[in-house]
Amino acid sequence: MIKESALDPSAAIYRKTVLAGNYWMHVVKRGETLRIVDLEGNQAADTLFFNADDPHERYSACDTIREQGNVYLGPGSPLLSDLCRPLMTITADMVGRHDTLGGACAAESNTVRYALEKKSMHACRDSYLLAVVENEQYGLTKRDIAHNINFFMNVPVTPDGGLTFADGVSGPGKYVEMRAEMNVIVLISNCPQLNNPCNAYNPTPIEVLIWPEGA
Repeated sequence: MIKESALDPSAAIYRKTVLAGNYWMHVVKRGETLRIVDLEGNQAADTLFFNADDPHERYSACDTIREQGNVYLGPGSPLLSDLCRPLMTITADMVGRHDTLGGACAAESNTVRYALEKKSMHACRDSYLLAVVENEQYGLTKRDIAHNINFFMNVPVTPDGGLTFADGVSGPGKYVEMRAEMNVIVLISNCPQLNNPCNAYNPTPIEVLIWPEGA
């Protein structure tokens, strides 16, 4: 389902472009709205969520999928924590499908899926590890890197229950928007993957915007 936002970008209190292969880490306060924009289309934004007041509480794919009865995310989807509490709720969406099964690329998965010589290629897990090391104030470590959401990424479930990577269904300027239901640490790896169609074999920038409560 497609649902357009009524928010005006000029009223945003925060706005930043995140280059392909870079990470973005920020606290989105309760009631604020976060928008992630696929600037050039066919990009994947691998995203983690944590309770900013107690980072041991984090996004759970299992609870989110079970409670909404759907493996894909869209308008109205609550992003639930491992305590089954809503961290964020998707409020607007110009894409209509976001993956919560495929996970984040890593040196190990690049090796298994593609070839041994792909192990050294930059991956989202590398970006996550760099983010927690460079941002000690959030109290996270590599042990906290768990389930993530792949915004804009198309990962169809095959008839036999497997997963496959397919061309994205996003496009230039399309976005997903979500409201924070508590203070949330958001960590995005703007995916550098070059070996499958999730980024159209050409990783590109994304943009993040934040609006205050009641905007």
